[in-house]
Amino acid sequence: MSVEAYRRARTIVETPRATERRLVGQIIGEMIAARDAGLRGAQLMPVLHRNREMWSTFAAACGAPGNALPDAVRAGIISLGLWVDRHTSHVVAGRDSIDTLISVNRTILDGLAAEQLAA
Repeated sequence: MSVEAYRRARTIVETPRATERRLVGQIIGEMIAARDAGLRGAQLMPVLHRNREMWSTFAAACGAPGNALPDAVRAGIISLGLWVDRHTSHVVAGRDSIDTLISVNRTILDGLAAEQLAA
């Protein structure tokens, strides 16, 4: 089976939560690879931008009318998205480490995995 055929098949059978889990996991891997390669500050921008985009998308989805998540969960995700945006600026400026962003994403990944196991 070609890679493209595999990707098409995955999108047909993958749940939205599984897609979110896969994306968060990929970005965690990219951030760890960048950190382990010794990248700092502006050198981290490609992976930090991707992480920021992901969180911005999550926050926008939580603010959209008709979102079925409980209000407290939606508010928490929006708040985390805002925090990620601010913290990313600190990492780029060299005032903080990418490790905190990795940790937050790992916590979210663990929650998504636990949710799937409970379903």
